Amino acid sequence: MSTENTDTMNDSVTDDWAQALEEQAGTSQADGAPAFDSATTPIRTDGAPGAQPQQDIQMVLDIPVQLSVELGRTRVPIKYILQLAQGSIVELDALAGEPMDVLINGYLIAQGEVVVVNDKFGIRLTDIVTPSERMRAEFEAPPASPSAPPP
Repeated sequence: MSTENTDTMNDSVTDDWAQALEEQAGTSQADGAPAFDSATTPIRTDGAPGAQPQQDIQMVLDIPVQLSVELGRTRVPIKYILQLAQGSIVELDALAGEPMDVLINGYLIAQGEVVVVNDKFGIRLTDIVTPSERMRAEFEAPPASPSAPPP
């Protein structure tokens, strides 16, 4: 496949997601949900009303992190894993319709629901974990890891 065809496909997918996000932004504004706009919402370091926007945030914006969406978990013996084949069903602890967990580097940061745009899956965030909740969870338990068994 030529790079020109790949670039055209990537632009098409990007345009589809951009359109879906614009539609969501329109409904969010109508619902009264706050929308984040980095140009109008500066990050403050001291919380004071007259504080200058934090310029040092630019240093960390390009640091890559691992974002994962977790449908559910289960604990199974290795014997069962060795018997898995195409078409096998693995039962998870989550119920159908429950929000999925969104993790950054293994820490729960949000929950959301699946959305589909032109046969591509995405997740619409429905609940953001507050910084105080994240701190409390960090001290109560270690981060969730895809390779580690659930608690």
